[in-house]
Amino acid sequence: MSTIRVCFSSLVLMFLLMSCQPQSGTNLVEFKVPVTVAEVGLATVEDLIITTGTVRAPELIKLTVMTSGLLQINEREGRRLAEGDSIKSGELIATITGEDVRLASKMRLVAQDLEHAKQELEAIAKLFSKNLVSSSTNERAKTTYEKAKLEYEKSLHSENRNKITSPIDGIILKLARDKGQLMANGQLVNPGQVIAEVASLDSVIADVNLVGKDIARVKPGLVARANYFAWKEQEFSGRVLRLSPTIDERTRSLRAQIEIENKNLLLKPGMFVEVSLVVERRENVLVVPRRSLTQRGGRRVVFVVNGQRVEQREIELGLSDDLNVEILKGLKVGEKVVVLGLETLSDRMSVRVTGG
Repeated sequence: MSTIRVCFSSLVLMFLLMSCQPQSGTNLVEFKVPVTVAEVGLATVEDLIITTGTVRAPELIKLTVMTSGLLQINEREGRRLAEGDSIKSGELIATITGEDVRLASKMRLVAQDLEHAKQELEAIAKLFSKNLVSSSTNERAKTTYEKAKLEYEKSLHSENRNKITSPIDGIILKLARDKGQLMANGQLVNPGQVIAEVASLDSVIADVNLVGKDIARVKPGLVARANYFAWKEQEFSGRVLRLSPTIDERTRSLRAQIEIENKNLLLKPGMFVEVSLVVERRENVLVVPRRSLTQRGGRRVVFVVNGQRVEQREIELGLSDDLNVEILKGLKVGEKVVVLGLETLSDRMSVRVTGG
């Protein structure tokens, strides 16, 4: 009886052992980490300083009244000139009229005196050529004519001062305002009162502030680019025009003037722009996306896809921008590096490429 029990126990044990053995032809499935990759390629990388500034005109010309009188804004094509209009050099903007102006210029009177002096000089000159008058008489006639001519030129200058013209090609930024309010034609104006402000806006200036180490990296002539949020896809090219000779005592920043091309006149004084200063630019260099970089053991590495596995590779970096990083050593063109899914990766781990 005991022998039968032993045999039965042995059979049960053998059955259990056999049931635990893997069936023939069954393989364990290795887990593969899903990753997205990008190809190592050539591109341009720039070392940029990003800052902001306010646009202003390079030079502002203020045209003022010289003699009290009545304001008369010039018209063009049947309408009065207005702020924002383009103006040519020498073009009339406004005229100051009135009794004070007339008395100051005395144009009609001095013009008559000049014409009389001219006729008298011509008559005496003919007589002098025939020895009918003395040389002293001839000289007095010349002196009288020169004095009349001088008075005429002074009167002409006085009259011209009351014709307000633009000395440059530009844009009228302000026109006939008194304490912010537009002035009407016929309104009284006084000496020193500003009638118009004119500026050329083919190029504009953005004043930006530099701080810390950036102060030593920026020099006049450095390439710059400006952006304004209303034209997100458009860049305005420029350059560093000059640096302030002093540091702002309050902010400890250095003011830099950035000259920006504005041929289409899209940038207006007062606009707030973002400015990128190109400290260094390298073209046609080996690059990888910034998001492909990670650290392992305190070293900067990338994971290169090699078949169905990844290779952890240490690299040497160069310049970088918001998107790409220059690779000085460790990679070559055409290799594929992991950009997504690299958080848990280690050397020789199996991967499954799902994008890139």
